[in-house]
Amino acid sequence: MSTQPLLQRTANKRIALPIRVEPKVSFANERTFLAWLHFTVVLGGLAVGLLNFGDKVGKISAALFSFVAMAIMLYALFTYHWRAASIRRGGRGPYDDRLGPTILCIALLVAVVTNFILRFTQP
Repeated sequence: MSTQPLLQRTANKRIALPIRVEPKVSFANERTFLAWLHFTVVLGGLAVGLLNFGDKVGKISAALFSFVAMAIMLYALFTYHWRAASIRRGGRGPYDDRLGPTILCIALLVAVVTNFILRFTQP
């Protein structure tokens, strides 16, 4: 038998407990991914409409909106996989991203402003 008391803790040992992640966290990640994809489908539909029924300015704007839609799709895909891997590893850390949506909104704003500038400066 040992001479140490039963409930005495040693300072160097850490007890590793498995972290249980709720299933709703994974479903929220998937739901966010699908919401981003829904937005890209709407933006892509706008781009296709401009491409089919627009003039030269409409085609330039369609290319810009298509580029922004593809950038948003890639952002959503990478963010989804990053969050899913972090959830699988049991990470508790923040899953939010402040930089990505800001950059995407600025890119969308640039595309819309370019559309208006081209439309109103056209003779």
